[in-house]
Amino acid sequence: MGKGCIAVTKYFLFLFNLLFFIFGALIMGFGIWVLFDNQSFIAVLQESSDTVKVASYILIGVGSLSMAMGFFGCIGAVYEIRCLLGLYFTCLLLILIAQVTAGVLIYFQRDRLKHEMSNIIKDMMINYTGENKTTEHTWDYIQRTLKCCGWTGPGNWTENLLIKNSTQKLYVCSCRNETLPGTDVKEVGLCEHLSAEPPIFETGCINNMEKWLMENCGVILGIFVGVAVVELLGMILSMCLCKSVVQEDYTKVPKY
Repeated sequence: MGKGCIAVTKYFLFLFNLLFFIFGALIMGFGIWVLFDNQSFIAVLQESSDTVKVASYILIGVGSLSMAMGFFGCIGAVYEIRCLLGLYFTCLLLILIAQVTAGVLIYFQRDRLKHEMSNIIKDMMINYTGENKTTEHTWDYIQRTLKCCGWTGPGNWTENLLIKNSTQKLYVCSCRNETLPGTDVKEVGLCEHLSAEPPIFETGCINNMEKWLMENCGVILGIFVGVAVVELLGMILSMCLCKSVVQEDYTKVPKY
C-alpha cells in the first residue's frame, strides 16, 4: 500500500474512532439518564421491573467500552500500533455481533415484552392512588403529554380500586380532555365529574406510542444501519492499516 493511501486510511480511521468515542459518550449518557430519570415512561417501569435497571447498567458499560475503544483506536491509528489496531478490530466485531443478536432477540421477543409491559402498567393503574409516587406522577405526565388515557383505553381505569369502590363519579385527572366542556382540574390524582360521561381522552396510550414508533421507524432504522456501516468501515480500515504496518516503531509513541 502506498504512503498516500496509508496516510488517508490512518486519518479516516482516526475520524471513525473519534466518532466512536462520541457515540460511546452519548450511549453512556443515555444509560445514566435511564437510571436516574423520573419524568418519563422509563420511570414507570423502573420500580416494577429490574430489567430496565439492568439495561441501563448495560448501556453505561457499552458506552464506557466504546469510549475506551475509540481512545485506543485513535492511538493505534495515529502511531500505527498493530496490537491496538487488532484489539480495536476484535472489539468492533464483538459489538457488531452483540448488536445483531440483541436486535434479533428483541424482534422475536417483542410480543412477550409488550405483554410484560402491559401487566406492569395495568397493575400500577389498579393500585393508583394519586399520592406522591414517582411512577404515578410519571404516568400522569405521559397521559397529559400524549393526550391519552389508560393503556389500551380509558376502560383500564375502571379496575382501579378507589374508582371501583367509590360512590362518587371519579376519573383520573391526567386523562382530562381540555377540549371538552368542564371545570379545570388538578394535574394528578382523582377528580369527580357530574356529567354522564367523564371528559377524558378516548385513546389508549399504547396506540399513541405505537403511532410515534411507526412515524419515526425510518429514522430509528437509519441510525442503526448508519452505526453498523461505520463499524464495518472501521473494521476494514483497521485491518488495512494493520497489514500495512510491517514493523511497529514504539519510539513514535509519546512518553509521559
